[in-house]
Amino acid sequence: MDDGAWALADGVKIEGMVFEAGSSFDGRSASAAPIGATDPSQRVVTPDLTEDDLALDRSLRPKRLGDYLGQTKIKESLAILIQAAQERGDVADHILFSGPPGLGKTTLATVVANELGANIKTTSGPAIERTGDLAAILTNLEEGDVLFIDEIHRLNRMVEEVLYPALEDFALDIVVGKGPAARSIRLDLPRFTLIGATTRTGLLTGPLRDRFGIAFRLQYYTPEELASIVQRSASILDVPISYDGALEIARRSRGTPRLANRMLKRVRDWAQVRGNGVIDEDVSAQALSFFEVDPLGLDAVDNRILELLCVQFGGRPVGLTTLASALAEDPDTLEDVYEPYLMQQGLLIRTPKGRQATERAYEHLGIFHEPTNS
Repeated sequence: MDDGAWALADGVKIEGMVFEAGSSFDGRSASAAPIGATDPSQRVVTPDLTEDDLALDRSLRPKRLGDYLGQTKIKESLAILIQAAQERGDVADHILFSGPPGLGKTTLATVVANELGANIKTTSGPAIERTGDLAAILTNLEEGDVLFIDEIHRLNRMVEEVLYPALEDFALDIVVGKGPAARSIRLDLPRFTLIGATTRTGLLTGPLRDRFGIAFRLQYYTPEELASIVQRSASILDVPISYDGALEIARRSRGTPRLANRMLKRVRDWAQVRGNGVIDEDVSAQALSFFEVDPLGLDAVDNRILELLCVQFGGRPVGLTTLASALAEDPDTLEDVYEPYLMQQGLLIRTPKGRQATERAYEHLGIFHEPTNS
């Protein structure tokens, strides 16, 4: 076959250029990734939304405040806010939800819209690249609509400036023309409620944060609250489950409903293939151990980090880059994805000299360790 022909075999030939199957377009083979490196988004315990969650997520999300489990104080505050707005015949104040991923910020936004009896338009900060994009969204809103912007901390600063008068005065300021002939036109917008969601409150600018009438921070769920969520999800999926089985899943879900629902799906599959289809405490424990999620909610990579600190480095403080190299992982990924939960559980601490395992880490791994007097 000549160089100008197409070839679909072990490689792809396009006009004389051959890309090996499994290689990237910059010429590096896919196998060049460090051995042991894992994609954090593929972890069973990742709190981020994955493709595997999407179909399941839509069917399990509650539609009303009465169906939403947990976050009791926030629900009570929202109920008052919504009822007051309805009695006045006015739109609700702009609302900001913040907190770690997977706790239900998007679900709460949909619940608020349903309780208000309003349509909800959903977008995200990175998707609104230009001021014209935001103008198009705002001018297509109807009276009383809810606009939900996920990852609002990632809004372009120019876009953010256009949003200020829309939030305060329900108006849009547009500059027409250039130079001396330029003039400003103000367009009236229908009254609407903006609901913003962010995982990084500190990245929000002060002026934007101040324009929200009320802000809520979602907290991690207790095992008992998660067990109720798992039982509700199981009833929707028509999966027989005992309370102890739901509680065992809840304990390993890191306080996150998204994780609990994902683990329920995994346990359901295991029970169907290896068991009798009924999920009890033993089935939950066996299934999650099979998927390498231990009783503390740690996966294989988490435990590998603790083993490196406790065994390979002998309990001494270890620098971030050294630990990342030993793990064959990117330092930023280690710092942003793996370390936070280990620190929350009291298994790892950051010291001026580096990362160090705690006494609880040794207990978790079953390794005898004599505390050193510093």
